[in-house]
Amino acid sequence: MVGLSQQLVPLGVAFVLSSVIGIEREIRHKVAGLRTHTMVGVGAAMLMLISKYGFDDILSVGRVVNNPGQLAGQIVTGIGFLGAGIIIVRHDNPHNVITAASIWIVAAIGMACGAGLYPIALAGMACDLVTSLVYTPLSEWIRSRPSPPNRE
Repeated sequence: MVGLSQQLVPLGVAFVLSSVIGIEREIRHKVAGLRTHTMVGVGAAMLMLISKYGFDDILSVGRVVNNPGQLAGQIVTGIGFLGAGIIIVRHDNPHNVITAASIWIVAAIGMACGAGLYPIALAGMACDLVTSLVYTPLSEWIRSRPSPPNRE
């Protein structure tokens, strides 16, 4: 049996990192905010922990093999469906694509936490925040500039 700290620390880290991203999305009044991001991150971490440790009592050397990658792949698929449900298309103009992408990266952060890969999870959170907080105004500034002349 795996120690309690090996089970709860990854969950706590996923909770904190996912919540930070959720707070940023909540401040911007996005469709998926604090609660959604936190639940996705913690849920993904839980599923990774279950994949890593949940079958220890039935594994036996040479007979049953635990493949945590299988469940990880299923998490990615499930989050894809969740993200697709968040995206709304109005008049051929998609909305909430960034929110769907944010949900996807929060799931990856939770998976990294569940796997004990905290530096990757922290780097993923930092990349998400830079993309949201720095690239959003940069993107708006670039789009506000006049288009260069078309030289065909």
